[in-house]
Amino acid sequence: MKQWLSPAKLNLFLYITGRRTDNYHNLQTLFQFINYCDQLTFNVRQDNQINLLTPFANIPAHKNLIIIAAEQLRTFTQRPDLGVDIAIDKKIPMGGGLGGASSNAATVLVALNQLWQLNLSTETLMDIGRKIGADVPIFIYGQASFAQGIGDQFQALDIHEYWYLVTCPNIEISTVNIFNDPQLPRNTPVQSLHDLLLLPFDKQRNDCEGIVRKHYPLIDKVIDYLSHYATTRLTGTGACVFTQCKTEQQAKEIQKHLDTLSIDSFIAKALNHSPLYTN
Repeated sequence: MKQWLSPAKLNLFLYITGRRTDNYHNLQTLFQFINYCDQLTFNVRQDNQINLLTPFANIPAHKNLIIIAAEQLRTFTQRPDLGVDIAIDKKIPMGGGLGGASSNAATVLVALNQLWQLNLSTETLMDIGRKIGADVPIFIYGQASFAQGIGDQFQALDIHEYWYLVTCPNIEISTVNIFNDPQLPRNTPVQSLHDLLLLPFDKQRNDCEGIVRKHYPLIDKVIDYLSHYATTRLTGTGACVFTQCKTEQQAKEIQKHLDTLSIDSFIAKALNHSPLYTN
């Protein structure tokens, strides 16, 4: 059996520049990984069974992206004989905007490409990943990136690796519901990467944040509260929010203030290179 990491990500900013005819949205976003990971374990089988050994509450195995990714890879390669048992130590909150399910799918594709000895290119794995979910390709790509299109056209960047306090209200938010909200901003002007990177962190934004704060008063309260200490923003469509800190100690000091709210949080270091490939 072999173990593989599946990291979370942050959207340091997220601008929605238009709605496409296929109902997806065009985005400009900045992805960076953090050193907070699920861990997947694989045991290759000598039959055609693909099994998820770890149960998920309210998600049947056949609808879990872990199984979907393995089946998609097997279908693409036309190798119905391939099999695997997969287990996961789940740490990344579900429905939190940290990309946990997409990251799990990406780790499955990368790991099984090696374990099944398929020798597919990263580009091919990303193409398979796009059919599974819009965030899957960034985890296969594995580098901090400015992303456009539906968030799957990447320009790799080497940016400062800050510390973050990531706060996780016990809320699961549907990405589909947020992107279908009629009041979601969809006409943010397209900007050059140069101009976007010139903006200080506190002048950037997430276009989904206003809608999420309107529908989820607890998230609105958390962002207001933490913003007294440092710039705080929603990641993806939430529910997790992140507070940028210059040091780990600053993150720990701010985290102490959360005790009064009784909300889960963790401290993580940003990473420009995914631990899927570096560990």
